[in-house]
Amino acid sequence: MAAESQKITVRPNGPYIVRGGIPLVRKTEVMSEHGEPLTWRKESVLSTESTYRLCRCGQSKTKPFCDGTHTLVDFDGFETADPGPIADRETIFRGQQIVVRDDHSLCTHSGFCGNRITNIWKMLKDPDDSVVRAQIMAMVEKCPSGTLSFALEADGEVVEPDLPIEIAVIPDGPLWISGGIPVERRDGQPLETRNRMTLCRCGASSNKPFCDGTHKEVGFTDGQIVTLQLGATSEG
Repeated sequence: MAAESQKITVRPNGPYIVRGGIPLVRKTEVMSEHGEPLTWRKESVLSTESTYRLCRCGQSKTKPFCDGTHTLVDFDGFETADPGPIADRETIFRGQQIVVRDDHSLCTHSGFCGNRITNIWKMLKDPDDSVVRAQIMAMVEKCPSGTLSFALEADGEVVEPDLPIEIAVIPDGPLWISGGIPVERRDGQPLETRNRMTLCRCGASSNKPFCDGTHKEVGFTDGQIVTLQLGATSEG
């Protein structure tokens, strides 16, 4: 879990303020020859100060960092996401010796839940095969938002992958927060601390501050990316 000093704060109609020297990296999907996501690859580590600002409006010229553009475009960053625990929103899909939990409001459409042959929900019909169960588990664990999780029995504890404490910038997509980093809403109230979640950085999500996959619909792109954010302690 993250240290007490490590947290992300959502500024009203502004950026994410990241404190505590949380590592910032770039991660991309490794794709098959058929265009299917297979796994994640860390591309690079971005240089930051201990406190830095990440763009939330989607229009910064120094993405993933904030350059203050939100003040010029009249960005509406009002948070609409349910701040309650994910367990209250999940749909439960039961199989033999495995249970998959799904909170679709958090889905970023990263695509790890299926391939050209099958998907997790079809595979759940035949989980007596340990090979099939292992494939379901592997697919669920690659879901960056935590939309999908699994347990070994109906009332069992959710089994989470061992993820680093870091923020990953997904190309033309959200910020992938992992390792139990606390996120605080603009009103000072904490969101549920989870092992993995994805935060919107296109500015268009209907489930702010979480990503809901809208970046694909609006054609969000990174544009210019820089590796150092100066004056990062400002909270404007």
